[in-house]
Amino acid sequence: MNLEPLARFHVELDPILDLGATHWGNRRVVTIAGGSFDGPRLSGRVLPGGADWQVVHADGTISIDTRYTLRTHDGAHLYITTSGVRHGPPEMLDRLASVEDVDPAEYFPAVLPLRDGRRAVSLAQQDAARGLRGTRGVRRPLRRLHPHLTPPPLLGAAMPKLDRPPLSVVVEHDAPMPMRDGTVLRGSVHRPADGGPFPALLVRTPYGEQTFRSVPVIPALQAGFAVVLQHCRGRGSSDGEFRPWRDEGADGHDTIAWITGQPWSNGEVVMSGMSYLAGCALQAAATRPPGLKAVVAQMTPHDFHDGLKYHGGAFALGSALNWGALQAMLGLLHVMEAGGEAGEDAGAAFGALLPVLGDQGTAARTLPVRDIPGIPWWRDWTGHPERDAYWEDLAETLRHDRIEVPVMHVAGWFDLFLAGTLENHRRLGGPLVIGPWTHLAPGASGAGRLDFGFGAQAATIRLEQRQLGFLKGEDTGPAVQIFVMGDDVWREEESWPLARAVETRYHLHADGLLSPAPPASGDPRTFVFDPRDPVPTTGGPLLLADPTNVGPQDQRDVERRPDVLCYTTEELTADVEVTGPVTVTLRAATSAAGTDWTAKLVDVYPDGRAMSVIDGITRTSTSSGTYLIDLVATSQVFKAGHRIRVEISSSNFPRFDRNPGTGRPAAEAGEADLVVQRQRVFPDSFLTLPIVPR
Repeated sequence: MNLEPLARFHVELDPILDLGATHWGNRRVVTIAGGSFDGPRLSGRVLPGGADWQVVHADGTISIDTRYTLRTHDGAHLYITTSGVRHGPPEMLDRLASVEDVDPAEYFPAVLPLRDGRRAVSLAQQDAARGLRGTRGVRRPLRRLHPHLTPPPLLGAAMPKLDRPPLSVVVEHDAPMPMRDGTVLRGSVHRPADGGPFPALLVRTPYGEQTFRSVPVIPALQAGFAVVLQHCRGRGSSDGEFRPWRDEGADGHDTIAWITGQPWSNGEVVMSGMSYLAGCALQAAATRPPGLKAVVAQMTPHDFHDGLKYHGGAFALGSALNWGALQAMLGLLHVMEAGGEAGEDAGAAFGALLPVLGDQGTAARTLPVRDIPGIPWWRDWTGHPERDAYWEDLAETLRHDRIEVPVMHVAGWFDLFLAGTLENHRRLGGPLVIGPWTHLAPGASGAGRLDFGFGAQAATIRLEQRQLGFLKGEDTGPAVQIFVMGDDVWREEESWPLARAVETRYHLHADGLLSPAPPASGDPRTFVFDPRDPVPTTGGPLLLADPTNVGPQDQRDVERRPDVLCYTTEELTADVEVTGPVTVTLRAATSAAGTDWTAKLVDVYPDGRAMSVIDGITRTSTSSGTYLIDLVATSQVFKAGHRIRVEISSSNFPRFDRNPGTGRPAAEAGEADLVVQRQRVFPDSFLTLPIVPR
């Protein structure tokens, strides 16, 4: 039988939306090469790339179907199938079995079921078997959209079948869990309805129920866990008052005791989380609760002063303001839901907080910084710039030397807690995974203005499956797995930092050259820093109100400022890989009683783009000296034809608060206290890069 396909055509639909009375089983006639069609009138257009299918009917006749995708103006995707039976007049087939939310991979299956049980096979598969290319089947534009999809075998070959029985689940919402002080915390308990007892995966959050939607509950249940999702005290449906970090160790300990006392529990608990949730897990582990077996900690600090609220002595204004305002709002909503007199008082507190929530940029310019309103813990954070008893008391809740269970660490090159995750790994050991990710987009393929490709996603290394395997004690992955930017590949390593990386100094020359060769001599370069006009934060490891201002960003506007010094290498003749800790050693002086020194590593492209890689800051209370600026770490290949650059300045606002130049605590400075600072950078300063031989 001749199986040549029907004529192909392009369809433009009338811009009228009337889906309410549509019956897809009705007659549809499409006019080839324009004109009109008889049938449902839809608003949208048929996307190019229709696929031809050979359909074997129950009576033995064969038809050639062409399937098109219709994208309507509201973003929905519908599917149209036209058919012609070889024997007799054309007629319409039933719709394909799955019409809505079809995965793109379904363009390629060898066998596609129809509603009445018939089967359809793509002619593209028949062509492939015959050695034909481009004569039938999926059009080339669709191939380019999905280059990684491989067509499955021909009709008649063995089809993959999943041996997966249904899993019945029992769910209890707002299950009460009493703490040692009588406060009742609540959460959801998900567990298989049959079998048991089960180990439990515990996740605790201060962000409300929405956070739980990102927890892999179904994969965890399929892996044999019960899943407990608990609200921290004073959040969600839990009672009590939320006090950042103070109660999480004890509450986690008591929750684990509650879990192990349940009849469905086998006495074993594991914990997982990201950011504050990961901190909850580590703080609980530090109390050594019986039954806790393992922890996955993703993107979380190692200390509440160093690396969380302060970096190099400077207050992390932007992230503290953004997170503090969010938690203040959640606290007020919690109080209002409880009702009573406290709920009535929350209205006035909301009045103070709303301007901060509505315009964090303006709020960040409040002077003194300590007077930003609406955040209950703000004066505690700003009033203790040094590591004093306030921070030491909090540090007692996260004693690494008390953590005995295995911990897996996940970090992002553009995460604000990269330093914390690396330090947690150094102190605790365990597997380490670092991707090219930001705090708000962990596991994504891009960050800031750069896309690192499909392979950069966490799914490509099966990170979720590996985390569950680790929690089950079955992880066989590498000790260290990092994404190398520039080459844009994942790579396995034996340890972190890399033993084979060579610390290499790039010297800051007086003429702006950045070079491994030391400068012979030269005068210092100078600039003037005015705290009233700080260098604006442009990219970096951020958690600001603007979620687009994060990760690698073009620095050319920043570098045009007179208060930013640039030191740049000659054009690279070969690739240079930088993987490991990065620092700047700066010999510098200021006219003020104290100042800040900032440094930023930049990848300069042949087209002139200056894309940020990583940055750091140090706060000084002296007028001159040699200062170490910690830029944390990266894995970046500077490609041949690119140049390496380091920027030096004295501010990065609002990522960090402004140094007034008075030598006194910055949080106390008013507008009249701000001092113009005349800065000098001497040519015996240098950037230290860990160069990996290639």
